[in-house]
Amino acid sequence: MLRSKSMSAAPQFATATYGLAAVFAWGTSDFLGGYFAKRIGVFLFTAVFNLGGLILMATLAEASHAPIPSEHAVLWALAAGITGSVAVAIFFRALSTGRMGLTAPVAAVLSAAIPAIFSVFTDGPPKIISIAGFVFGAVGLWLITRTEDGASPQGIGLAVLAGIGFAGFYLCIRQAGAGSPLWLATLTRAGGLMITALIVLLQGSFRGITASGARWAVLAGCIDSLGTMLFVLASQSGRLDEAVVISSLYPAVTVLLARMVLKEHLTRWRFIGLLAALAAVPMIAAG
Repeated sequence: MLRSKSMSAAPQFATATYGLAAVFAWGTSDFLGGYFAKRIGVFLFTAVFNLGGLILMATLAEASHAPIPSEHAVLWALAAGITGSVAVAIFFRALSTGRMGLTAPVAAVLSAAIPAIFSVFTDGPPKIISIAGFVFGAVGLWLITRTEDGASPQGIGLAVLAGIGFAGFYLCIRQAGAGSPLWLATLTRAGGLMITALIVLLQGSFRGITASGARWAVLAGCIDSLGTMLFVLASQSGRLDEAVVISSLYPAVTVLLARMVLKEHLTRWRFIGLLAALAAVPMIAAG
């Protein structure tokens, strides 16, 4: 009996661990992308971003001799990369034109809500404690997002579009199945590079990126790709809604970095929202 409980607890612990690691990776990557994409065209920046992630993930996948996924998984991973990279480019524009502390959580709410609803229909309703965790997470993200002067912050519309795109990424990755996380992350970068490079070619916007900007784009892409690999591990070890809701807490990292580096104001209610969002993680994992 003890053995059975230990084995059943392990996947839940793994989902939370991988999801939290993805939070730190994606939150850091988004901050870097939103900050440095201000000086570069977002699709050119995202193309270099994808190239850096592709090289890193392909190198790790080849070095580990991970098995190549099935054709079904390859197609879904490419679709995830195409959807996710367009969303990333839009998201970087939202971050660079608006306040990171507001636009990041808006995208996260939508990107978590859509797959969570999908998961309820496919996997059944979650346990009570997980539902409470979802509520805490939603309230936390709402508090992070809310404005106190009633004004509509700049970049919110773009953040909404990005959130829908991220939801598509999550759903496509889930459909890719239980293939190697390293190869799935590699394929998402390949799909992302194809679509962003095509857009750059059509726009003819090859100028504006410096050697320094390229280095930051590559670094952000590598960090983001590690986050993608960790999310794949989280989604493969548990329910989709749990993996998505935990991973979608990445705005907490972006907000804190914006506060520390850019000196963006963090109100009392936004700080309470961050605490509520973090408190949701163990509740979701315990379900």
